[in-house]
Amino acid sequence: MGIALPLLGGLALFLYGIGIMGEGLQRIAGDRMRKILEVLTGLPLVGVLVGAAVTSIIQSSSATTVMVVGFVNTGLMTLRQAISVIMGANIGTTITAQLIAFKLTDYVLPIIALGFGLYFISKNRQIKYLGYVILGFGILFLGLNTMSDAMFPLRSSQKFTDFILMFGTKPLLGLLTGVIITIMIQSSSATIGILMALSTQGLLPLETAIPILLGDNIGTCITAMLASIGTSLSAKRAALAHVCFNVVGAIIFLLFLPLFKNLVLAFSPPGDIARQIANAHTSFNVVNTLLFLPLIGFLETLVTSIIPGEETTVKRGPVFLDDRFLGSPSIALSLAMKEVTRMANFCRKNIQYSMEAFFENDLEPIKKVYEYEEIIDDLEKEVTFYMTKIAQHSMTPYLSDKHGGILHALNDLERIGDHAENIADLAKRKIEEKLVFSDQASQELNNLHIYVIETFDLVISALEKESKPLAREVRRREARIDIMEKKLRNRHMARLNAGLCYPASGVIFLDIISNFERIGDHSHNVAMLVLDNPFDNFENDDVILDDKDND
Repeated sequence: MGIALPLLGGLALFLYGIGIMGEGLQRIAGDRMRKILEVLTGLPLVGVLVGAAVTSIIQSSSATTVMVVGFVNTGLMTLRQAISVIMGANIGTTITAQLIAFKLTDYVLPIIALGFGLYFISKNRQIKYLGYVILGFGILFLGLNTMSDAMFPLRSSQKFTDFILMFGTKPLLGLLTGVIITIMIQSSSATIGILMALSTQGLLPLETAIPILLGDNIGTCITAMLASIGTSLSAKRAALAHVCFNVVGAIIFLLFLPLFKNLVLAFSPPGDIARQIANAHTSFNVVNTLLFLPLIGFLETLVTSIIPGEETTVKRGPVFLDDRFLGSPSIALSLAMKEVTRMANFCRKNIQYSMEAFFENDLEPIKKVYEYEEIIDDLEKEVTFYMTKIAQHSMTPYLSDKHGGILHALNDLERIGDHAENIADLAKRKIEEKLVFSDQASQELNNLHIYVIETFDLVISALEKESKPLAREVRRREARIDIMEKKLRNRHMARLNAGLCYPASGVIFLDIISNFERIGDHSHNVAMLVLDNPFDNFENDDVILDDKDND
């Protein structure tokens, strides 16, 4: 117990220091690291370099791989790109081991004091963040020193020495130990720190440390595996690629353990066991990446065969826009119209998914709503930017009016996406709070939902066919949606007054029909894009308001 508490305290300081240092570096970098990953090219070597750079800055390979899994899940990154970034992340995480191999024992407290001073005294944001990084660096070393001091009494324990030396004769056991420790503490850098603390007390020779170190690389895959639960097939494959990369690499290096040990000793300072461990960590990940980089296609095929199945990945961003046609505004506007129609289809999916979640008490469709909402927002920004580039070229009055109409339609579709997300949030609240709705209320919501979906289908058809009759039909139906919303609101208030409805459920009911009424308004606006004159033949539109479809 006398050793355990200081050891755990030192480990806590070490992990806290890594966390502070990584957070400070991320604040300095802002959101640039995420954007760098998003614009990653398809070249595997570039992926490796970007993965190494990002992980060096954020000080966490787990964070990088979790981001990568997320990007693959949302279609921002291909599986092959993800594998290359993961390889680079493994290299980037070795920077921490190289830093803690420096002998800074006598400077720990001055480093902490310097970091504290910069963070709490400076008014410059970047200097404050730099102070945060230095403070974390000092706390990291304080934790390392605490662990090392806690292990000092173990030098006189023959049982512990024999136990540690056993790993040298049974490398596979050492490998499994590294896996288990890293899974438990969720940090490969912390495992390396423990190895260095043991080695500085003369308790851990290099040949014993290497198998544990190899297991540490496998154990760090657990975070990505957990992050891939409930994601797409491609995201699961990306997480599995991380496991295969480290497991196969560790097995290869175990087979050539004496040779690898001699290689590390050849370019490491004699007698500096901490630096030897750090170099072994870096060497494994660099050499392993060099081995697998030419085989990245094979690794992609391997994980695809292990996790088989076809998956249709939703393409994020514009599909039809092409800058080469900017000089021909009529063609460029036609391409923009295709993106508007595509954006409308995403909105339609979200309206459907949100009510599917509501009626079936299922949270899964809500995840799809949130995913598609991001796509809708991205499309609105991208197409709007494309429209600004079109505006730099001369247009006829007709094209100029169409240009303005598309911009308005983009805004309306983005708002429809927001209202669909609002309904999804209300469905989530209904599910989580286990709210009950009467059969009559559910039927009324279903009737309104079906009518709005049918109306929005007409919007999409009007856009695809540039059909004026369909656009005028949408206008007629929008007026009917307004009447339905008022009628349902009055009926609901009557049920509330009669005590036939729960107040909490009633609030959700009113919010849903209100969002549907707004969707109807925006649907009308989008459909008017097809008409040369929004009031075209308005006097001939008959709005039939019988109760047949409303009850």
